[in-house]
Amino acid sequence: MPNNNFLPLSYEALLPSLKSLQNYAKLTGKVRRALTPRQKHWSHISLRAAATGLTTGPIPAGPVTFELLLDLTGHQLVITTSRGEHISRPLRGQSAATFCEETLAALAGLGLTPDIDRTLFADITPGAYDVAQVENYWQALSQIDAVLKQFKGELRQETGDVQLWPHHFDLAVLWFSGRLVPDVDPADEENADEQMNFGFAPGDAALPQPYFYITAYPTPAGLTDTVLPSEATWHTEAFTGALLLYETLVDADDPAEKLLTFLRSVQQAGARLMSS
Repeated sequence: MPNNNFLPLSYEALLPSLKSLQNYAKLTGKVRRALTPRQKHWSHISLRAAATGLTTGPIPAGPVTFELLLDLTGHQLVITTSRGEHISRPLRGQSAATFCEETLAALAGLGLTPDIDRTLFADITPGAYDVAQVENYWQALSQIDAVLKQFKGELRQETGDVQLWPHHFDLAVLWFSGRLVPDVDPADEENADEQMNFGFAPGDAALPQPYFYITAYPTPAGLTDTVLPSEATWHTEAFTGALLLYETLVDADDPAEKLLTFLRSVQQAGARLMSS
């Protein structure tokens, strides 16, 4: 994977557009949640990476199936149905309220009426949408998605999909050890499964730069004593996990292999400590 696929990313420069993208993702995620059958570990509310952006994937709605795509190359919301209908609306930094109304109106025109709490999208403050920043972010995210899928394919045990979570806007994959967490009700789907989470975040208030993270639930004793690959560190404020800053990939000779080494080494350490 050529180094130039991991272009420099600036959280500060991306942030105004990122807020708009997150509003779009939250709304499309709510549409998916309203109609998609419930899946384990909340995977019915997340989005997936497509060739040109972020998609809900097929959503069943009685006799018709439809899909919402946030096209981050053509910069539009694209709605398609199993009847062959195709509607697009531009992404231009519209407010959460405007995007919600435009999207739900377009769906209603197709006879689709998901039950969405519109009060969650009442903010009328106009957003920003910098095409260059969005495209730069998407090129990075599409490459990260490919690496996470390669890593997922190497794991023998159960894994979740590589998916984008709208609430934090991180792209991540879950790995499950197959064991239950001691002293937790096995019927508690949310908390009963021993697991690790491998993800990428474009930055946040606590860590205002793009980063990769790995967390374990529950955190096994001795995990943070594990020696990490070059430039990775242990983070213990707000959450406990391994961190690798995205910027370390930009100048790496083989950025994909650098990221895979980080993911593999921590997963192997976590799996070993969880079973001991």
